[in-house]
Amino acid sequence: MDAQEVRKLDSYLKRLFGNQRIRVVPNSDTAAEVFIGEQNLGDLTIDDEDDDLSYNFRMVIDLGAQTDLAPAPMLTAWLRRKFDNEDIRVVARPKKQDSLEAYVGEEFIGVIFIETEKGRRSFIFELPILDVDLVG
Repeated sequence: MDAQEVRKLDSYLKRLFGNQRIRVVPNSDTAAEVFIGEQNLGDLTIDDEDDDLSYNFRMVIDLGAQTDLAPAPMLTAWLRRKFDNEDIRVVARPKKQDSLEAYVGEEFIGVIFIETEKGRRSFIFELPILDVDLVG
């Protein structure tokens, strides 16, 4: 990722989550890592399929052994703490059991997929970023 892309993505994520400690650090021509302070949150990759430039932020969320509790309240609390933003909320998706939706205020920001392996649930937060999101 070039320096201009990194600056735009960094600025966008800071605005979206209302957290000035977020940093985007490039690690290749097509990928970067996202941090809050020194803590690595996840990976950011370029998706230029179909000649439409977009990006995907992917973060693995491990809630530990709490596999039998309702995920939406736990994920809401976890994301609020992680991003230091009380406007984040996670809600169940209508007609879908394998994923949830994430919002900041009323703005839909991404999907949290539920993965179960060996009886343990983990969660993958995916936030798509369109090139038009980075304008301004």
